[in-house]
Amino acid sequence: MHISLQHTSARHPAAVASAPAAMRGITLDVAAGEHVAIIGPSGAGKTTLLHALACALRPSAGSVQLGGRDPWALPRADLQALRAQLFLAPQVPPLPPRQRVITAVLAGRLPNQSLLASLKSLFYPNDIPLADAALARFDLSEKLFERVDRLSGGERQRVGLARALASDAKLLLVDEPLSALDPTRAVQAITTLTQVAHEKAATLVTSLHHVEMALQHFPRIVGMRGGEVAFDLPAAQVTPQLLQELYAQHLHELTGPAPEAIDITAAPALPVVMHCR
Repeated sequence: MHISLQHTSARHPAAVASAPAAMRGITLDVAAGEHVAIIGPSGAGKTTLLHALACALRPSAGSVQLGGRDPWALPRADLQALRAQLFLAPQVPPLPPRQRVITAVLAGRLPNQSLLASLKSLFYPNDIPLADAALARFDLSEKLFERVDRLSGGERQRVGLARALASDAKLLLVDEPLSALDPTRAVQAITTLTQVAHEKAATLVTSLHHVEMALQHFPRIVGMRGGEVAFDLPAAQVTPQLLQELYAQHLHELTGPAPEAIDITAAPALPVVMHCR
């Protein structure tokens, strides 16, 4: 799904009127099927950007176009149909504690099911092989019928990602998917996400605190700071100096090697379909 933002600003609905917008004047163009990592210090506006792209937050200024359409100009039924093509995976998955893992994973298909089919699935999951296959990509097959409250934090995070795999979304929006994972599981998770996005020909936009992971697994990096885009570059052009400037006064948030130790040449030099300045 193609994404186009033109001078887009947005603020949290609970923010006071005098507070600055969480994202301000962002212009961004992402081609259908492209993979983009959003990096930047806490409070940079990364999560707000993802919520705006997920049609969960209406822009206060500028415009959002998804697949060539303005979501907020659509009739309600058409907006709901568009939202069914989007999947937002928050940092903390909204998983009811007593829910079974299989039900949590198959919830990724709810936007494309009728109300009756959705209710039936709560009691009689109708696509066990699909859920099992999604969990297997994260080495969680043995948890298929486990209760969510018996999982570790990292396992719950991976179940949330397996839900994304089970969906039919054309736009995957993933917020900090590695925060509860050890280094080995983090590599597995981000590799699986990018592989599945390629398989589905889905657009993937992911916010990451793990800068080294972003550079190694994404061809295009968008750096955000203070609610604005600081840079939008191919991964190979993101230098240690740019990272130091982006995380100025927040260098403790750089996960993994310090900026000067990051091997920029290790980042894949894949073609960038489109990027803005």
